[in-house]
Amino acid sequence: MSQILGSLGAPIAEIRIENIDLISFDTKDQLFVSNTSGDIYLYSQDGKQLNLFSPARQGRLNQLEAAWTVNIFSFSADLQEYRILDRFLNPLAENGFLPADVNLAKAATLGNNNVVWVWDESDLNLKSLDYLRNLIIQSQPLNLILNSANLEVSEIREFKNRLFMNVPASGIFIFDNQGNLMRKIAANGIKKLCYYKEHLFWLEGVNLMAVSLLTNEVINLSQFDEVGAKYLQIGQERLAIVSNDKVSLYTIPTWLKHFE
Repeated sequence: MSQILGSLGAPIAEIRIENIDLISFDTKDQLFVSNTSGDIYLYSQDGKQLNLFSPARQGRLNQLEAAWTVNIFSFSADLQEYRILDRFLNPLAENGFLPADVNLAKAATLGNNNVVWVWDESDLNLKSLDYLRNLIIQSQPLNLILNSANLEVSEIREFKNRLFMNVPASGIFIFDNQGNLMRKIAANGIKKLCYYKEHLFWLEGVNLMAVSLLTNEVINLSQFDEVGAKYLQIGQERLAIVSNDKVSLYTIPTWLKHFE
């Protein structure tokens, strides 16, 4: 394991929302933050609140994604539905999974070409859904492919035409854009997937950790003073750490920008 490379410095802003849950940066480093009721707040790259979306049906979100060029995606396992919003938090689509023959969606993510990837725990299948037609395009049974006794999937995310499946008990499984298993990374206990410069990042105590997707090398990048830190997300020029009662917003330090 490599040694510490640098410091994050002091946060440029601290965002406090009661019952903070999920965060995601868009391509302009605006930060979207949800609470445990499913409300979504929009903040500027300097931490100033710009907007708020409060859905008619309240429910905790399992997924919040803003890194796509146009749309914001959210998914709630409690409500068994997903929602697509525009940059101003206006709803564009809101659909349940049952009409598309998904019986128990436990993880979902937005993909390219109008696709929503869904992990259906009822039949242990990874499914791709055309959300414009609400129609299953393909279904891949994974219980035998993954050869894992514990398929408690916490999250799936698409990065650069690859689908990442987080199974905290056993690691990260990587699929191609057709749902074919490519490889597994033995990085356990990651709470939320964070991708940056061909690495996956996560927090381990007070340490900022990374694992290379090219070499599998695990690197201890930095230590920080953030009590109760849970997970992080990285944007273009901003990095955010979620703790028990706040989001701490940092400028990405120069050493991390040059990290390969």
